[in-house]
Amino acid sequence: MTEQPGQPDHPGRHHHYTEDDVARDVTDLEAKSATAARIFDLRRIIGGLFVVYGVIVTVVGITDSQSAIDKAQGVNINLWTGIGMLLLGGVFLAWLKLRPTPPPPPEGLPEEEEPA
Repeated sequence: MTEQPGQPDHPGRHHHYTEDDVARDVTDLEAKSATAARIFDLRRIIGGLFVVYGVIVTVVGITDSQSAIDKAQGVNINLWTGIGMLLLGGVFLAWLKLRPTPPPPPEGLPEEEEPA
């Protein structure tokens, strides 16, 4: 009989995890969590959305007719809002680039012994 992953090697005997098994599982989970945090950083999502919508609103503002501008009391509100959205999106993306999420601590080093 071949042993299946996750199945005990002897029927009727339960597999007991050692502290090393638990520590290894926790370390793997922390590394995956840190990677997911870097990928799904809110600054990237918010900045990207503001840039995309900023481009759309700016293009609409550039192509607005005079009657649309007259409705806003002579202000090309779509153009100015689009530029503002582009700037805000750029700030979020610059913030992400200048202050990235720190990488997880190297494996094997306890957290209190991290290099300075």
